[in-house]
Amino acid sequence: MLEKTIESKLRKGIKAIGGMCLKWESPGFTGVPDRMILLPGGHILLAETKAPGKKERKRQELVHKQLRALGFTVYSTVDSEAKVARIIEDATRIVAHQATIREEGSDGV
Repeated sequence: MLEKTIESKLRKGIKAIGGMCLKWESPGFTGVPDRMILLPGGHILLAETKAPGKKERKRQELVHKQLRALGFTVYSTVDSEAKVARIIEDATRIVAHQATIREEGSDGV
C-alpha cells in the first residue's frame, strides 16, 4: 500500500465525521507530521503517514516528541488501514463528546 493511499483513507474518514485533514508543511522547520487533523470544537490531532515498512527519520521523532510535550496528540508511523481506523475512531469520540458539550450548553446546564 502506498503512503498516498493511506493519506487518502485518513482524509476521507476525517471528512466523513465533519473534520478536515490538511497536508502540513512547515518551510524552515523540518520534521512536522504529514497531516494536521482539525476537528469541531477546536481539537487538533497530528499524524505522520508512512508506506508500510518505512520508519520515521530522527528529526521527525524529535519534533513529534516536542509536539507531545506541548500537549498535542501525535500519531506516529500511520502505515496501515488499522492505524487509520484507530485515528478515525479517536476523532469520532472527540466529535461526539463535543456534540454532547454543545447540547448541554444549549440547555443552560
